[in-house]
Amino acid sequence: MSRKVIITCAITGSVHTPSMSPHLPITPDQIADQAIAAANAGAAILHLHARDPETGFPSPEPAVFNQFLPRIKSATDAVINISTGGGMTMTVKDRIRAAKQAAPEMASLNMGTMNFGLFPALAGRSDWKHDWEPKFLEDSRDFVFKNTFSDIETILADLGDANGTRFEFECYDVGHLYTLAHFVDRGLIKGPIFIQFVLGVLGGIGADPDNLAHLKRTADKLFGDQYQFSVLGAGRHQMPLATMSATMGGHVRVGLEDNLYLRKGELAPDNASQVRKIRNVLDGLSLEIATPDEARAMLGLKGANQVAF
Repeated sequence: MSRKVIITCAITGSVHTPSMSPHLPITPDQIADQAIAAANAGAAILHLHARDPETGFPSPEPAVFNQFLPRIKSATDAVINISTGGGMTMTVKDRIRAAKQAAPEMASLNMGTMNFGLFPALAGRSDWKHDWEPKFLEDSRDFVFKNTFSDIETILADLGDANGTRFEFECYDVGHLYTLAHFVDRGLIKGPIFIQFVLGVLGGIGADPDNLAHLKRTADKLFGDQYQFSVLGAGRHQMPLATMSATMGGHVRVGLEDNLYLRKGELAPDNASQVRKIRNVLDGLSLEIATPDEARAMLGLKGANQVAF
């Protein structure tokens, strides 16, 4: 049987602001609608953040997550993956509140403290819908995205050990792979390991093919055949690097969290359009997409019947 490719769709994130696209889902209904449509288009995993329904500001509130999580679960069989990256203004404690309560099958876990620069998005824009947006972006000039060894230990214990949640290990640079290997060596992380290579964020590794090849070689050296990988290419690098991932034996991630466009100069009308686009690429490569249950089997997930929502 030919291998299957898992499509992850990251629905809204906390990087883009409402003024950047009218299609970015903000309210719980918009997040639910777009997540369900992305699942119907072929996404096996839905990577989820929440936002204040009035302002679009990133929200850690479990009550906001609870307005869309049950609806998504009832309408799809997709794997629900709750971010622990949260948003720039959140503490680590805030960032894990929703996932602790929901006990999802999967959560993201960032593998290193880093600079995370959003301020270049200020260039050429003055028509902000909300006063918070330009300040939020400018503040990233002096922002450190905190993910210390202690933070990672806490998340592994509070979500993994306590709830049986498994992780999408987000690695923004080569050193993050060595941090992941440290936790594997200590026995705190066991396979199958799911690594999301993240390329193109200012502060992390650049989005070019040589860097992706280097990340893959390094992961092969550290983890052998005990891991699966996917690729997140930021902005215009989304589709080229996802395609490269698929040709290298990996999985793919799309979604408006990572890229607001469908092609040059054309905003994506929704998340599902990006899922359909990468699905067409995979079809052209004679690769089949994984169903949610096939993704669960590949990644060793506990099953949707064991979540708390």
